[in-house]
Amino acid sequence: MIVLPAIDIKDGNCVRLFKGDYSTASKVAEDPYEVARGFVEAGAKWMHMVDLDGAKDGERKNSDLIIDVAKNTDIKVEVGGGIRNMDTIEYYLENGIERVILGSAAVKDQHFVIDAVNNFDDKIVVGIDAKDGAVCAEGWTDKSELNYIDLAKQMEQIGVKTIIFTDINQDGTLGGPNLVQLDNLVHNVSCDIIASGGVSNLKDIINLHELNVYGAITGKAIYSGNLDLSLAIQAAHKVNEI
Repeated sequence: MIVLPAIDIKDGNCVRLFKGDYSTASKVAEDPYEVARGFVEAGAKWMHMVDLDGAKDGERKNSDLIIDVAKNTDIKVEVGGGIRNMDTIEYYLENGIERVILGSAAVKDQHFVIDAVNNFDDKIVVGIDAKDGAVCAEGWTDKSELNYIDLAKQMEQIGVKTIIFTDINQDGTLGGPNLVQLDNLVHNVSCDIIASGGVSNLKDIINLHELNVYGAITGKAIYSGNLDLSLAIQAAHKVNEI
């Protein structure tokens, strides 16, 4: 299992949200470059970055900053937020981003997802963000009637290899990931599953490994000091060896 520390960008700043509410955005660091370098020093091999403004508005807003941080940091980067067309996918991938995350597009334009997977294969990751089991889009502001398991199965049929699952009710709470929903997801699709939302301590890392998830994203817990990233990465390596 891999641990992916997160940097969420809003208005050019590193921020965190509480349960996906944009009005709760709080600045957590002064310099995203310094934060990313700290992730590398802690042993991270991957970094998860989100353009929050892009996610809400449906277009690239902080992409230049995100790409520059990635280019100046020796780490693989996956990016989500506002990726709704092939030009944006190509822009990120041509500028050194390892994987791009499609979220709202998976709900509203599955033909686009099909084209993206056909063109870029495992460079395409789908983010499924759910509240009470129902998938949300447009920066989590638009709640659909679609169940997260049903969407995951549709993505699997399309050929998506990796899914990031976020329980919005847990995101930013430090309350632990939704293990029940993650367990259901792991047992219903063959895709690699990355857990996001609520990951806050080493016990969470162990619990997620026991569910056989591929990865765990953590953000607020690192910035608040609740989780030592280097210890989390070491723990993930140790349980992988058992």
